[in-house]
Amino acid sequence: MDYVKLGTTGLDVSPIAIGAMSYGEPGRGHPVWSLGEEESRLLIKHAVERGINFFDTANVYSQGSSEEILGRALRDFASRNDVVIATKLRNPMRSGPNGKGLSRKAVMAEVDHSLARLGTDYIDLYQVHRNDHATPLEETLEALHDVVKAGKVRYLGASSMPAWEFAKALHLQRAHGWARFVSMQDHYNLLAREEEREMIPLCLDEGVGTVVWSPLARGRLARAWADAKATARGGDDGFADMLYTPATEASDRAVVDAVSRVAEARGVGRAQIALAWLHSKPVVTAPLVGASTTRQIDDAVASLSIGLGDEEISALEAPYTPRHDFQGISDEDEIQAVMARLPQFTTAS
Repeated sequence: MDYVKLGTTGLDVSPIAIGAMSYGEPGRGHPVWSLGEEESRLLIKHAVERGINFFDTANVYSQGSSEEILGRALRDFASRNDVVIATKLRNPMRSGPNGKGLSRKAVMAEVDHSLARLGTDYIDLYQVHRNDHATPLEETLEALHDVVKAGKVRYLGASSMPAWEFAKALHLQRAHGWARFVSMQDHYNLLAREEEREMIPLCLDEGVGTVVWSPLARGRLARAWADAKATARGGDDGFADMLYTPATEASDRAVVDAVSRVAEARGVGRAQIALAWLHSKPVVTAPLVGASTTRQIDDAVASLSIGLGDEEISALEAPYTPRHDFQGISDEDEIQAVMARLPQFTTAS
């Protein structure tokens, strides 16, 4: 495994990251498709053995169970100094006041809770899971700076938001001398390229590395179009139906077909081609692979050895059409509300 730097930091990470949302005791989060501890440990161990050192989770995944499982597995299978553990905060962890958000109180409480569940003294990359518009941005950024200075966190990252909000946050951090966001976890793949308009140029200009979520478009880029919902998760993923809507089905099918043709010509799987396309983008530090089988991990690692040519990249990108962008929307309820307001939505030019 050849490691890369996260953005312009000195932190070495594998160019494949394991997304741990699928790892959590059923009944504490996603009962249909989450994996229990025994199954999860096998996958985490396999990833470590393949040289992957970058693992991403969140406090809300299976209500803390994902952090617990990941922390125990990494203590057993890896050296703490070799692995990079990323987690997130913002979403509800309990009912009642101060059970969610990015207030100073929430930041200080949730970082300690995550440290306890992970069983570690520090978090390598602490990320805001979305923006919290109910809290002044300065309050959040100063609190995040303080957990870095306290030694509880090494680096800070952000996740999907409008580029102007991210630019504002970076400006405030620079102006106040606060620890800066070094990464952006964004939604980017061959079926979702709206980040190329503003967020990706911003990240390139600021030296921020991206850690891509849903790199295979919830499995749509890894299999034939007719089998998009063939998995347990795919058949129970209403969020994906909001991200990939009927309005762009024709172009999405065409992109999937292009992935299939390139994969067949090279004699490799579709997932390897879709991931190789991401690796061709300088802004992408690592796609987050939510692997539920060892083969998916092996495919992700194999994608690192595929160097796509200009003609192949053009063929993969040509069928894409623009679509509505949900990057600034915080949760599924808000996305539902937006969709309700767009009954006549068609692709934009």
